[in-house]
Amino acid sequence: MHAFAFDAYGTLFDVYSVTALCEQLFPGSGSALAQMWRAKQLQYSVLRSLMDRYTPFAQVTEDALVYSARALKLDLTAGQRSALMGAYMTLDAFPDAKPALRQLKSMGLRLAIVSNGSPAMLQAATNSAGLTELLDAVISVDEVQIFKPSPRVYALASTHLRLPESEIGFVSSNNWDVNGAGAAGMTTFWIQRGAAEPQEELGHPAAHIVHALTDLVAMIR
Repeated sequence: MHAFAFDAYGTLFDVYSVTALCEQLFPGSGSALAQMWRAKQLQYSVLRSLMDRYTPFAQVTEDALVYSARALKLDLTAGQRSALMGAYMTLDAFPDAKPALRQLKSMGLRLAIVSNGSPAMLQAATNSAGLTELLDAVISVDEVQIFKPSPRVYALASTHLRLPESEIGFVSSNNWDVNGAGAAGMTTFWIQRGAAEPQEELGHPAAHIVHALTDLVAMIR
């Protein structure tokens, strides 16, 4: 490996770090709202790809929030919607994210993000987490107007990093994403954060399984 391409949401950034604000705004329903919001966000991205009706991820995320609040019978005001969308722009990074990227960077590896996120969302999140200086590229699906797991998305890593796919490892804690990258011909690394979480049955299992981003350092050495 001469480079790693990382998924953003769920891998570097904790999508459930919005739960505290969800609970503050909707006592007793915060966890349910955060869980449904994420599930609907992913579902809408896949459905829009299948419909061939691409909409930037920021809009998909907001649409998923509105649906989830309605489904849970929560009265989502414009101010609450704005606050929750703002929180998504500055999600907490997982504790192992920055140390892992720093160590991999010091080893001479090139590092990138390949994400469904809109460019402004990704820029805000990487800046907030202090990761920007560690990344050689932050790549959004906006360039190809389709969401993961389309192979067109994963091909962007090779284009931006100017390396063959065989020299780029793809890293994600989302196993469906790992399968997508594997189907596109990349060497995949699954961050299995939960020991009981099974692999998806999509025909392209992870080439390597680790339990933290920092485990990648020892594996490369």
